[in-house]
Amino acid sequence: MRGGGEHAPGMTTGTSGPVEVPPSGRYRIDGDRSTIRFHTRHLFGLAPVRGRFGIEAGHIEVADPVHRSSVRVRVPATSFHTGNGMRDPVVHGKQYLDAEQHPVIAFAADRIAEEPEGWTLHGSLTVRETTAPLELRIEECRTENARLLVRARGTVDRYALGITAMKGMTGRYLTALLEVSAEPESAGNG
Repeated sequence: MRGGGEHAPGMTTGTSGPVEVPPSGRYRIDGDRSTIRFHTRHLFGLAPVRGRFGIEAGHIEVADPVHRSSVRVRVPATSFHTGNGMRDPVVHGKQYLDAEQHPVIAFAADRIAEEPEGWTLHGSLTVRETTAPLELRIEECRTENARLLVRARGTVDRYALGITAMKGMTGRYLTALLEVSAEPESAGNG
């Protein structure tokens, strides 16, 4: 892995901090210590909207070589939360996420690449049985007391996922910031 400057071997610099290649193995994502925050715009782009999603389950498989690593994440559709009691049920409903019929949003990636801008996780997002590519730029990756801590950012195009309700009134793009904490799985947890 290329170092770029005065970094320790196995490290590069992300947008916000160090990107370190963690030890190989399987890590279980801790949903209680992980979050997906997002921001978008509504009212024809004039008003910001901020919120979050929760993570139900997931794992990160760090491979050797690292570019063959994989990620799987399950997000409950009903975990969409902006704190607006009128907006959130509408987004959970049929016009947007249709959480009753499609309770899980899934992310899957099977490739990570070091590119000129930094490390990128290449994957896909599935919402309401529609799948679209999603790239996540890794801003920070480090281990702390054997836990894997990852911060990544990506842009979701809801139109590519077939969610086209309220064009203009509701933003097309959603910028997501993932802050993930994962612990190594023991051989018996697989």
